[in-house]
Amino acid sequence: MKPDRMTAFTDGVFAIIITIMVLELHVPGGNTLAALRPELPLFGAYVFSFIYVGIYWNNHHHMLQSVRRIDGSVLWANLFLLFWLSLFPFLIRWIGERGLTSVPAAAFGLVLFMAGVAYALLERELIGVEGKSSEIAKAVGARFKEWASVLGYAAGIISAFAISPYLSVGLYGAVAILWLIPDRRFERRGNLQEQ
Repeated sequence: MKPDRMTAFTDGVFAIIITIMVLELHVPGGNTLAALRPELPLFGAYVFSFIYVGIYWNNHHHMLQSVRRIDGSVLWANLFLLFWLSLFPFLIRWIGERGLTSVPAAAFGLVLFMAGVAYALLERELIGVEGKSSEIAKAVGARFKEWASVLGYAAGIISAFAISPYLSVGLYGAVAILWLIPDRRFERRGNLQEQ
């Protein structure tokens, strides 16, 4: 089957996740800048989560542009990814209500770790459908960014308890920087295909 319906559904889920995340933000109790101070941790969690959802949406979009067909295993792998991403609003609420402490910071890392695993699984399933000589297989290559991400998330989870939840956030941020620019592997392959 063609990936069009899955892509449309996925785009809709991403939009809903972002909408729910923004609804978690509280209106300040006053109309001064000082009234914003208690909401800053929640706002920070929102911005961080928004960036991550944006990274996943952007890279998912680029990856699927190199795909011509999908099957049931791809649909389930995609849903597995969306499940983990849909937990971002819960994490925002938790950090907003309890602050940036060890357990919420580690939970954030666990969700990022599992989303990374799910993304790699989706890549694998797409390659399985398209074949080892397909454009997606050529674009994925050695998966350096995927492995670096998983290691960064694991280090962040451990750091949340062993050192500081703020170090965890720093590690998660470093991983985000790896992915902020859309995955050029897929863009290069797409440009070669168009020529």
